[in-house]
Amino acid sequence: MDIYFAGSIRGGREDVQLYAALVKYLQSYGTVLSEHIGDKTLTDTGEQSADKFIHDRDLGWLFQSNVVVAEVTQPSLGVGYELGRLVGFKRTPILAVYRPQEGKRLSTMISGCPNITVSKYHTLDEAVHHIDSFMMNHRFQKK
Repeated sequence: MDIYFAGSIRGGREDVQLYAALVKYLQSYGTVLSEHIGDKTLTDTGEQSADKFIHDRDLGWLFQSNVVVAEVTQPSLGVGYELGRLVGFKRTPILAVYRPQEGKRLSTMISGCPNITVSKYHTLDEAVHHIDSFMMNHRFQKK
């Protein structure tokens, strides 16, 4: 199974350690095409590749994926763009996990979208539980 993991890069890397843990966990289900999101050496300047190359590659992975998991606590134009593109063109199951924080609110374009399952969590264990429930509901199994 191909999994696309979305998380903030240029919007801020505050949650990179969490992204790495989520990517590692998702690998128990299949291949995480976008595993670089959890790379701790990747900064908010992004990769050194050309913007068009990154755009085309990531959209290719997105549309190839069987499931998408997005960590959406850190606002990201790129993640919003990816989810919007996917919802508009393909019926891939999408889980958005979100940590409620004082002074931050999840965009209603994510929380109000009927094609995106949003799950709030406070700990990594809770996020993993939401991932497992989502995968089970969509009949995806660990490898």
